[in-house]
Amino acid sequence: MNRVDVEIKKLYPDSVVPTYKTELAAGMDLSAYIEGSLRLAPGERALVDTGIAIALPAGFEAQVRPRSGLALKHGIGLVNSPGTIDADYRGEIKVVLINHGDADFEVNNGDRIAQLVVASVSRVEWHQVAELDITLRNGGGFGHTGVQH
Repeated sequence: MNRVDVEIKKLYPDSVVPTYKTELAAGMDLSAYIEGSLRLAPGERALVDTGIAIALPAGFEAQVRPRSGLALKHGIGLVNSPGTIDADYRGEIKVVLINHGDADFEVNNGDRIAQLVVASVSRVEWHQVAELDITLRNGGGFGHTGVQH
């Protein structure tokens, strides 16, 4: 398993530092940092603070992803999933939650609201060509393989 050193700043003394909940987990839980609580009605979205900022090394990004339990049990997702935190961003990590469920959902300070996955990135160098190589799939797009039963 690859390890990377990442600097983190707690913006408030009681901000929660993300942690892995199991030895082989890919994502760390991100917790809400809010005063009181936030109620999300069905279809409503909100920008939720986490109270932390990070400094990723060059060549890495952090992806903010939904928590599967919140999605299954309450219909809570992220509007921009995954959200990308670039290596040069130093502001507070914020999560854009949306309630796809059919009931109000309450977020309280310290609630685990999303996951954070740190991954390496590649930098593209484009080479413009007149034609691309031919593959078996070629231009086949959405649904081109049909439904398999």
